[in-house]
Parts: sequence; structure tokens; C-alpha cells
Amino acid sequence: MGETVWYRSLYWRIALGFVALLATLLVVQVLVFLWMTGRMPDLFPSRTSAQLAAAIAEDLSDALTGQPSIDLEPYVTDRYSSSHRGYVVVLSTGAVIVSPRVPPPPSLARAARGRLMGARGGPDSTPGGRDFGGRRGRGRDDWGRGSGRGGDRGPGLEWGAPIPGSAYGGPGGSGPSGFGGGPSTEYANIVVDGEVVGVVAVPQEPPPLSLALRDLGPTLAVVALSLLGAGTAVAALVIFRPTRRRLHELQKAARALGAGELAVRAPESGHDEVTALSRAFNDMATQLELRTQALENADRTRRQLLADVSHELSTPLSAIRGYVETLGMRELPLDEATRRRYLGIVNDESERLEHIIGDLLDLARLEGGGGSWRVEPVAVSHLLERVRHRHAPAVAEKHITLTTSLAPGVGELLGDQNRLEQALQNLVANAIRHTPTGGRVAVSAMPGEETVILRVDDTGPGIPPEHLPHVFDRFYKVDQSRTGTLLPSGSGLGLSIVQAIVMRHGGSVQASNRSGGGARVELSLPVASTS
Repeated sequence: MGETVWYRSLYWRIALGFVALLATLLVVQVLVFLWMTGRMPDLFPSRTSAQLAAAIAEDLSDALTGQPSIDLEPYVTDRYSSSHRGYVVVLSTGAVIVSPRVPPPPSLARAARGRLMGARGGPDSTPGGRDFGGRRGRGRDDWGRGSGRGGDRGPGLEWGAPIPGSAYGGPGGSGPSGFGGGPSTEYANIVVDGEVVGVVAVPQEPPPLSLALRDLGPTLAVVALSLLGAGTAVAALVIFRPTRRRLHELQKAARALGAGELAVRAPESGHDEVTALSRAFNDMATQLELRTQALENADRTRRQLLADVSHELSTPLSAIRGYVETLGMRELPLDEATRRRYLGIVNDESERLEHIIGDLLDLARLEGGGGSWRVEPVAVSHLLERVRHRHAPAVAEKHITLTTSLAPGVGELLGDQNRLEQALQNLVANAIRHTPTGGRVAVSAMPGEETVILRVDDTGPGIPPEHLPHVFDRFYKVDQSRTGTLLPSGSGLGLSIVQAIVMRHGGSVQASNRSGGGARVELSLPVASTS
């Protein structure tokens, strides 16, 4: 059902339409050419009818003068067989020679016979005509008619009978002379030794259009077919073949894309509709490839998240289960101190498990755009004060220094105060966790370009360069590189939550190492408008 019907194919419609148009133009050109040639005084105007009659008469006069016994019929036929005008040669011997290529009018021979009788002084003679060989006549009479009587008969042809195969219609007698010559006939006398021995008659009218078609038809047909074939070949090579090739490439690319080859692209050569179609296809393929890659990355992240969550949850669950089973063993005597210690471990692991689950839910809400947000101006000084009070016990226990500084010109932040405080608290807690005893943690705020920059520096061992691109990934830990710390490792979700909060506020977060040692995490958050 999806197969292309050949007569509805774009290629066939264009090709057939082009060929039909070319053929129509050729036919019209041929008809116009033939119409123009048919309207000319002479089909082939190399000589007029008078010139042809004079040339034949003079030629025959010279031939009879030089060779009186010559057979004129093959002589005339051989020399004037290519003439495109009809003619009649009437001799005094009664012979009649007609043009083989273009038969003259039926009554032209009778008119020429009358002209010959008049030139020789016979009954009803009328002076006129052109003499060649011995003398010149006074030219054609006013009516151009012959003066012979219609009943005379020659040995070769009946004078009044139609000439077989005439191209000029049926029996004559149409002229006022009664001989059918009419005023549109040219005559010339054949003169030998001063005596008129024959007359040449040539009609002035051009041959009918059918004769031109008969003569020119084969040549014009060959030329037309050659032009049609050449035009079709040129159109196929110049127009259709490149277009078909590019459309075929586009078809192959579409099939490859449907088969899952996302990197395939169609050629974009040329500047036509096929190029625009190929460009649109390539844009679609690029978007599809990007979306497929995003889905693959999301699926890979999901699988990694499930593996990480399973691993992080299995550790406290295994500890809880092990200690609970130990406490439940009646055959194992446990003193009160050991029992309380085991119960404390179970309690700590339960809190750790609850903390991981809470962080996971919190991160899911942040990345999914859920949860309630209250966007308002937030004073940076208030955030720094909250951080200092919140972590005072931890820094006192580890004997480290926590400092906060606020640069002049720092404006208010625009966002949710609780979430911004959560992000800053996570960064400070992470810095305290990885700062050795006697170290220092510094929290500073400075103005940026339409932003406020919050910076948390510590004097810990820093972050290995190969781990810097991954510190904000879920469950990513570099504790093995943080030697000298006393606090246990966190869930591995703290920096991921920080990144989600900052990005939700339209800011950015970056981790680096300080030149003097230690790690630095920098937040860039939009400042509240002062207008």
C-alpha cells in the first residue's frame, strides 16, 4: 500500500511534463516554419518561375542546336529532377515533358500547346512569349494565355487531359484563355535556328503545403526527434539525475535513522528544495540524537543511583541486623554495658539510614522541581551568622577556627532563605569534616556582576584533580584522600543537594583547590534587584 505508483512519482511527472512541453514546442515551431514557407512566393526562392522557365528553354535550345537528335525527356528529367517547381515542356514534335518531382496543373500542357501553336503562326495565333536560341519574342501577352485549339492532339499526351499525379488539383480550364494557363504562368520559347520548336511553361504559384511536408517531413522529423532526445538526455543529466541522486541519499539516510543509526546525515549540497529538506532532516536527526543521548545518560544515572542507594542503605541495614540478632541470642550472655553499646550502635545506624533516605527524598524534590519555595530577598549577613552559630560546637570540639567575612557592597540574595541556608550549612559541614585539628575554615561573601559570591575555604588536604569533576555527583566520596580527619564520612549527597539548590536559584557552583593548600567551593547566586 505504501509503494509508489509510477505515474504519480515526482520523477515521472517532471520528466513527462518536460518532454511533453519540449515536443509541443517542436511541433509548433515546425508548423510555424511550414506556414511561413508556404506563404512565400517561392518555396525555395533560389530562382523565380520566370527564371526557371528561361533557364530550361535556353538550356534545351543549346542542347538541340548542338545535338538535334538528343532525347530531351531523360535530359530534362536528369537536369531538373530536383526542382521544387512544376514545369511542362511541349515540343513541336508533339512530345510533352512534365516535371517528375512536382507535377504541374492538369491544363498547363494544353495552355503550353496553344502558346507553341501561336508562336509558330498556327490558327488563332497570338504573338508573345520569350524566344531563346535564335530570337527573342515580345514577352508574355496581357492575359498570359496560349492560342492553340483544345482539340489538337500530340503523340505523347492528350492536350486537354489532366496530367496524372498533379499536385495542383483536378482538371483545369480555369483561366480566361480557356487553356488553363491563366495569368499566373510564365512561358519561354525554345528556339533552334530561328524557329520555335517548343515552349516551357512554369506556374507562378508555389506548390501546395503537402509537397513541402513530403519533402521536408523526414528531415524535420529526424531533427525534431534528435532535438527531443538530446533535450531529454540533457534534462535527465543536468536536472533529474542530481536531484534523484540526492533524494536517494536522503531516502537511505531516513531508513538508516529508522534502523537506529543516529549519527547518519543526509548530504546538504545544492541550494534548492531538496537541500532544504535534507537540512530539516539533519536538524531532526541531531535533535533525536541529543534526546537519545540524554535518555541514555538518564538511564545510566538511574541505574548508577539504584546501585549507589542499594550500597549506601545496605551498610547500616547490615549493621542493624547484625547487632539486633546478637542482642536476640539468649545463649550469648551480655552484660548491661555491652548491651547498651550495641543498642547505641543500632540507634546510630538507624539515624544514618534515616538521614540517607531524607537526603535522597530532598534531592529528588529539588531536581524534579517539586517542594514549596518562597522567593524573597535574603540578607547575606544573616546567613553567615546562622552558619557561625550552627557549627560552633563542632569547631570547638575539633579545635579549629571558623571565620566569616562580608565584603562591602554585597547586596541581598534573591531566593528561599531556608534552602540557601541549607546549601551553605552543607558546605561548611563538609569543610569542617575534612579539616584536621588546628585547621581553619573561612566563609566569605563578596559582590560579583549582578551576583553575590559565597566562598568556603578550608585548610584540609584538598581534592585530587582527577576527582574535581565528580565531587557533585551522587554518593561520590573522596574520603580516602582526606587523611587526618576525625568525623565519619557523610552520605555522599551533601554536595549534590548544594548543586541542586544553587541551580534551582539560577546560580552556579564550582569546586577547586587553593594555591596555599586546602579546598575551595564557590557559589554564585543572583542578587536581589535594588529598584
